[in-house]
Amino acid sequence: MRNDILEDTWLTAAQCAKRVGLTVRALRLYEETGLIHPRRTDANWRLYGAREIARLNEILMLKRLGLSLQHIARLLAGQAADLDRMLHMQNLALRERLARTQHSLAIIDALRAKTAAGVSISVEELLQLAKDTLMTDTSLDDIAWRRYDQARPRKEMKIEPALYADYEGYYALDHLAYVVTNRDGRLLTRISGQPELEIFPEDVDQFFYRAVQAQITFVREHGREVTGLVLHQYGFDHDAPRIEPERGIALERAFADRIAQNQPIENGEALLRLVIQDLLGEPDYKLMTPELACIAREQSETAGPFLRGMGTLRDLKFKKVTEQGWDLYEAAFDNGHLYWSFILNDDQKVSGLFYQKSPED
Repeated sequence: MRNDILEDTWLTAAQCAKRVGLTVRALRLYEETGLIHPRRTDANWRLYGAREIARLNEILMLKRLGLSLQHIARLLAGQAADLDRMLHMQNLALRERLARTQHSLAIIDALRAKTAAGVSISVEELLQLAKDTLMTDTSLDDIAWRRYDQARPRKEMKIEPALYADYEGYYALDHLAYVVTNRDGRLLTRISGQPELEIFPEDVDQFFYRAVQAQITFVREHGREVTGLVLHQYGFDHDAPRIEPERGIALERAFADRIAQNQPIENGEALLRLVIQDLLGEPDYKLMTPELACIAREQSETAGPFLRGMGTLRDLKFKKVTEQGWDLYEAAFDNGHLYWSFILNDDQKVSGLFYQKSPED
């Protein structure tokens, strides 16, 4: 972890409060809550350096996300101010807000152009406008907060090894099997088409990955039997109910058969054409899951101009089903070729989408 914070300037409480836009009383409250720990001079004056101010930035950002000081204190307990993580999360939140604003402005401009031309506006368009108008930043803040929480360092805690047997089994993550295995005192997880990864206990029923920024919460019915799990990743929560081994095995077999038979998703070509055309124009992300739409909005500033520079989509050819269960297509544009791969969830929404230059270009 790099922070690159230079400790070359020190401010008094009054100076710090004035420069940051707080009150001295607020600084004292943060100190009493254990959120900041200013240095003290021989005369017992408080001094605030770059690390304290970086921590203040973290506190203020998390407060804007609606967290209480007590919640923030628990979240940041025992951690040094992580400047890079804080800047990264603010960047994501602002890009998401910017993308949504641009999308809303595009809708308004299109409707104004229609009214100016004397064209009637449909009920569907008015409903979409109302939906956008009612949308607040609360959901965006929730996503930003969850991403921040998911990215924080985790500390392994020893729990009773006998509990591991409670978690072992099959879970349904959309049409994929999420498999939990208790092996030699370790808890291992695997999603269809992905490698097996170990998870580590943070508390009873709460685990985290070290290989990726994701966590698992096992859900118990009335505090007893484990009935499902929640995968926390990319700022979203994915529910996976527990299923019988027979169904889990059937999901794995269906997944393997589709790959072996190289069987593309039904109407997959038509769906991918719609997604590409959507991204080449003014995307509304209606074909994507909320999680993928959020990521696409964040990347629209760079992806949009690149895709539009490829020109008109001329041809789309199915290549294969990858070992991860994604459909791979080659797309021919005016100005080159791209390989596109995608996967759907149970609601037939695109839950994963990836493109790259084809070997021919």
